[in-house]
Amino acid sequence: MVSRTSAFDLSKCARPNILKLQPYRCARDDYKDDGTNVLLDANENAYGPGLELDAAGNLPAASTVNGTGSPQIDFLGLNRYPDPHQIDFKQSLCNLRNTKVHSQKDLKPENLFVGVGSDEAIDALIRCFCVPGRDKILTCPPTYGMYAVSADVNDVEIVKVPLDVNNGFQLQPDKINEALSADERIKIVYICSPGNPTANLIRKEDIQKVLEHPTWNGVVVVDEAYIDFAPEGSSLAEWVTDWPNLVVMQTLSKAFGLAGIRLGSAFTSPEIATLLNSMKAPYNISSPTSAIAQAALAPKNLAVMHQNRASIIAQRERMLAEMPKIPGVGRFLGGQASNFLLVEMLDSTGKPDNVTALGAYEAMAEKKGVVVRFRGKEYGCEGCLRVTVGTEDETTRFLKELKVVLQNLHSGTTVQPSK
Repeated sequence: MVSRTSAFDLSKCARPNILKLQPYRCARDDYKDDGTNVLLDANENAYGPGLELDAAGNLPAASTVNGTGSPQIDFLGLNRYPDPHQIDFKQSLCNLRNTKVHSQKDLKPENLFVGVGSDEAIDALIRCFCVPGRDKILTCPPTYGMYAVSADVNDVEIVKVPLDVNNGFQLQPDKINEALSADERIKIVYICSPGNPTANLIRKEDIQKVLEHPTWNGVVVVDEAYIDFAPEGSSLAEWVTDWPNLVVMQTLSKAFGLAGIRLGSAFTSPEIATLLNSMKAPYNISSPTSAIAQAALAPKNLAVMHQNRASIIAQRERMLAEMPKIPGVGRFLGGQASNFLLVEMLDSTGKPDNVTALGAYEAMAEKKGVVVRFRGKEYGCEGCLRVTVGTEDETTRFLKELKVVLQNLHSGTTVQPSK
């Protein structure tokens, strides 16, 4: 075998910030879907897509999305490039969020950027407003990890103003404003509401305090990935018509049960939306994604989404009622405005404990086939698991197996696999 030499040195060729990058860990990095596991770790919608399907679980053979009743394959138009502007879909999103709760003005397609999940918008905003190696973003941990990943990729520093762990993980707007006043290089504030992993809704008045900063020239981004599990009227999407520097991100991955199509949106001013749309790849939303997304916003399919959401909320209430009865389960931290809960695991002395939580997480996945997520290393989340709300059967199995696992951990006995 011939030995080949090269002057290539990756450590000196790649950008230093990329070499030190810690990639975002997805839920599936740890435990895969083998067809038997109960997956309560990724905040997916266990009830499936918000679409009216036939008995085999497929879309009907004829589509009414474009009003023609033409066969599914025809309206997908896979031999043609997709619509680069997605005006019809954007209008449907606007119709969904024009509630007149937070503004009397109407959202219009020019208020929207749509991308490959919310992650494309997160990254595009940083590339739009932050100069690599100079500018900064501000985040409020514990929070979604992709803000930091995108900042690192773009060589943008992160300033952290943690949520108030003594006040239900609420925003600390006065401290945020102090940071903004002290450093004009902070260009974006990322606020997750409902929070991940905290599940709490951020108060509108606290966000407004940041928007009203008297001297700061930057953008406030509110990530509403889980907003449809919060009380009606919680979304601030239409508020972007009143604030020129507000961006509200949403996704079809959660309440709509369409994580697989990877479609997210960013509501904002027409001026910012124009910048984001100018930056994107020409055809960033595929035809199948667009067709399914548009179908999901049709009245009959919105009814399916609402039905599934009601089932999730019912199981969330059940978990809130039944989990505290299990010895070794501590407090629910944060809020209850999402399709998951953040909950403490206690050691044998009754204290929140990462060893116990990690042990429960691993035993549940490896011995019981129930996958949740360990969040004990996040700020203010000592001893915590994040548990996605599943179906009724999945919730029953989760509660049963958690009780057994915690009992074994506290007694020092080996957790046995479920039969």
